[in-house]
Amino acid sequence: MDKSFRFALNLIDYCDDLDAKKKFAISNQLLRAGTSIGANIHEAQNAESKLDFIHKLKVAAKDAEETDYWLELCNQAESYPDTKELLPQLHEVKKLLCSIISKTKKNIDNSTN
Repeated sequence: MDKSFRFALNLIDYCDDLDAKKKFAISNQLLRAGTSIGANIHEAQNAESKLDFIHKLKVAAKDAEETDYWLELCNQAESYPDTKELLPQLHEVKKLLCSIISKTKKNIDNSTN
């Protein structure tokens, strides 16, 4: 998923800005959650089954929710850099994850009937 990779690259730049402002605690949390989205998506590509594929994408979706929380927190804090570029990118990744999970579940349900 190219979108998750591009998001991670942009997030790394944002976290570098946070580090420059000595916002290390939030930067570390955000970097871990945000970059693990793509890592889990990448891992899902080699899933052992459709259920394993869904599970790995659900982990990515959970990481995306956590990342959304940290970005919204940064967005609301006055002393933090703007997250306006990152939030739409993240929301696009979240929509794609939701769609893929939903379609894969339907595909499994249809094949068992």
